[in-house]
Amino acid sequence: MKIVGCDLHAGQQSIAMMDSETGELTEKVLKHEGNAVREFYGWLEGPVVVGIEATGAMQWFLELLEELGIECRVGHPAKIRAAETRQQKHDRRDAEVILELLLMKNRFPDIWMPSTEQRDLRSLLRDRHQWVKMRARLQHTLQAIALNHALRKGKALWTATGRQGRLPGWMLCRIWHYPTTLRKDGMNCCGYTCN
Repeated sequence: MKIVGCDLHAGQQSIAMMDSETGELTEKVLKHEGNAVREFYGWLEGPVVVGIEATGAMQWFLELLEELGIECRVGHPAKIRAAETRQQKHDRRDAEVILELLLMKNRFPDIWMPSTEQRDLRSLLRDRHQWVKMRARLQHTLQAIALNHALRKGKALWTATGRQGRLPGWMLCRIWHYPTTLRKDGMNCCGYTCN
């Protein structure tokens, strides 16, 4: 069995790996370029356990290991850091600490991780929430522009009837062009003045 302590970063990862059958210890730095990470973990034979500390950019790595059939244990960063007695911190040593915790029975500070389906659902809900907020912000902005020019349509501005009503050219210009195509003379490609 191969046990891997991995200090994961955005551009690279430091690895400390122990083969439990031979006792061989391997240290390596993997750059996240091309297929280097996939090739390294795909090359490992037999049962493999990888330990990492939780970070914000670990999703792709978890999905890769799941695809390759490799068990991944995610640990609590503060508890992993507390296991290190030295004050100086560097990536190679962090990978070694994670490996040491994996080798000791019941010492690795696992955290609960949602399943792939749960992660996808959470991501979908989070993205939808952001889009709804953006839509509301845009509607409020356009409503304020309309009110500043005495167009008091209220919610009717967003209905089919309200959209069929005549909106002044300046408002259409602001909605579709402003400020990306505004020229120095204040005219846009549609010929309306946006001032």
